Amino acid sequence: MPRFSIIVPVFKVQGYLRECLDSVLGQSYGDFEVVAVDDRSPDGCGAILDEYADLDPRVRVLHLSENVGLGRARNAGLEQAKGDYVLFLDSDDAYTPGLLAAVAGRLAEAGDPDVLVFDHVRTHWWGRGGRSDASALLEAAGPDAFSLRERPEYAGLFLVAWNKAYRRSFFQEHGLEYGPGLYEDAPVTYRSMVLADRIVCLNRIGVEYRQRRQGAITRTPGRRHFEIFRQYEGLFGFLQERPDLVWARPLLFERALDHMLFVLSRPDRVTPADRPDFYREIRAFHRRHLPEGFTPPEGPRGTEMRLLASAPYASYAALRGLREVRAVAERNRQRTVRAVSARTRGAWYAARSRLPLDPHLVVYSSAHHGGVSGDPAAIHAMAREIAPQLRGVWVVREDVVDSLPPGVDHVTPGSARFHAVAARAAYWVNDVNWPGGPVKRPGSVHIHTHRGTPLKYMGADLLTKPGARHGFSVPQMLRRADRWDYSLVANRHSELVWERAYPCHFTSVRTGSPRNDVLVRAGEGAGRDFRLRHGIPEDHTVVLYAPTRRDYRRGGHVERIDLARFAADLGEGHTLVVRLHPTLASGPARGMGLADLARRGTVVDATDEPHVEEVMLASDALVTDYSALMFDYANLDRPIVVHADDWAAFTASRGAYLDITAEAPGHVSRSYRELTWLFASGAWRDEESARLRADFRGRFCEFDDGRAAERVVRALLLGEPMPGSATVRIPGQTVGGDLLAAI
Repeated sequence: MPRFSIIVPVFKVQGYLRECLDSVLGQSYGDFEVVAVDDRSPDGCGAILDEYADLDPRVRVLHLSENVGLGRARNAGLEQAKGDYVLFLDSDDAYTPGLLAAVAGRLAEAGDPDVLVFDHVRTHWWGRGGRSDASALLEAAGPDAFSLRERPEYAGLFLVAWNKAYRRSFFQEHGLEYGPGLYEDAPVTYRSMVLADRIVCLNRIGVEYRQRRQGAITRTPGRRHFEIFRQYEGLFGFLQERPDLVWARPLLFERALDHMLFVLSRPDRVTPADRPDFYREIRAFHRRHLPEGFTPPEGPRGTEMRLLASAPYASYAALRGLREVRAVAERNRQRTVRAVSARTRGAWYAARSRLPLDPHLVVYSSAHHGGVSGDPAAIHAMAREIAPQLRGVWVVREDVVDSLPPGVDHVTPGSARFHAVAARAAYWVNDVNWPGGPVKRPGSVHIHTHRGTPLKYMGADLLTKPGARHGFSVPQMLRRADRWDYSLVANRHSELVWERAYPCHFTSVRTGSPRNDVLVRAGEGAGRDFRLRHGIPEDHTVVLYAPTRRDYRRGGHVERIDLARFAADLGEGHTLVVRLHPTLASGPARGMGLADLARRGTVVDATDEPHVEEVMLASDALVTDYSALMFDYANLDRPIVVHADDWAAFTASRGAYLDITAEAPGHVSRSYRELTWLFASGAWRDEESARLRADFRGRFCEFDDGRAAERVVRALLLGEPMPGSATVRIPGQTVGGDLLAAI
């Protein structure tokens, strides 16, 4: 008997079906069967299913003699199911890698509950969207099982069949089955949730829910949406037969009204001509099933529910119209307030700007005001050590203020003190561009540190890559870069790239990367604190996996590796540490299993570690695709593996300044099988790996000698001669001032 039965009803999805089946059959957890139900599909779906069944004995195909619709096709598959648990998957959707292993682990941890619920991500035809509205509920659920009576807020979980695993005996014991027509998920979902004694949640994205541009019935206006009333009539008929569930009637009554009013408000479901009739049907349902003592919730939806008791459709339509008018008025008011505030701040800033520059005031920022990190942090630390007369002030977002190190002077963007500091500061240090607001005063010095050695196209080179520059203006970016006085570089490659990518009036300074000083000068025991903090045994080999974002997919995240499988394949004595690209840290990438795997101790999630240098020092090897982190990591002279399974797609969408597969810092894998072979065979740290790494270090760690931050402080902030062997190269621009002469 398999652990899971995955029921896949199929109808007119031949363009998506292979992707769906591959996402299931490619799971690292293999104890399952697929019951694929061909709902008399008129296209090539039946043949595709038979092809997969011939290739994989876990696939069984049921060909129906007539088209019965989604709900009854699921029922047909359920009759054939043999697994302990049943999962339903729509045939145009897909599982995320590692889902079934995570579900199996959570079920075992919870002692085989009745129902397990997991998250999903919407994948629109133009790209992936964000996590579901229920993600906060899933995160807050905790490890213990519960009933809906104990935690009624979980009736608000997404109302579908495919985000759950049902214990098959529970499903059959209660005679649960799907009815015909639209909204067939509602009665089954709510019946199962109120009947279940033990519900658990898995806080990870398990399904990529495809939002098709065409063909989605639920987004096709018409009278079929009136079928929602038949579905809820069946549900409340069931509740009336169960006096033991009287507690659930008010809860599900509110959810039913909310669902109906939601459908009514959607122009892609109910046509304007049908809305009065639809509203009257909601009122009729309200009269028939209003529970004693029912109290509508607060807020706009609760107001609509109160209208149902007495008001005709005209009153509802007027309320909706008034709400839209108020929303427009509020948006206009906010724009006016912002404009007046901006003019006031501008006048005040102009007045402050007439005061002399403060030669000892240095303004720092890193990672879009994300905290004290990177090259600016290394420069700030060195300035406090050798130039205490310099006063450093960090610009940080409001949401990171509480996480700042003790004693760090800071301002938040747009505040009065920010404008006071910006008006007087003689030095500005940043690793990304400052926003357009601050005006560069004559005599002030802007130092741009960048964020590592460039592999992918940047700046003006993005003009040939419209997908990669979607959402920002290259001309505006270059106007901001015109404020740079100095551009720090760690190697000649970076120097040439920055001068091409940012054709602006700045001077390239061969200082090395200040944040890499700690890597070059690392002594015995470096990274030990990180290992202790995360409970990593001293004798473990730590493999750091650092993927970068993809510009060919909306949201930037593409799941290249099943993390649970990779952690297992590394074997005993290894710990897998994952560090996502900063732009992916708050997106759905964390929900694609990483958060859950970290909670269960399968991997260590180091994405939120404030200092990536500490993460690198704690590791013994780096696996990355095309992250610039590899150029920094090479300073450690530790093995690097480049996993380049989508190099062609990456370069086509973003562009690259060198072929990292030909000039790699170590071995290159082009498939998961090759990646695991490199570690299983020991080739990841062989002589060839060391030779490749030495060549790479010689080219890209050229100016990193452990004194970069000192050079920046002494030469660019204090005007002293440049210490060490690094030099300043003037690329033909005329840059005056005593500072340059001193260097």
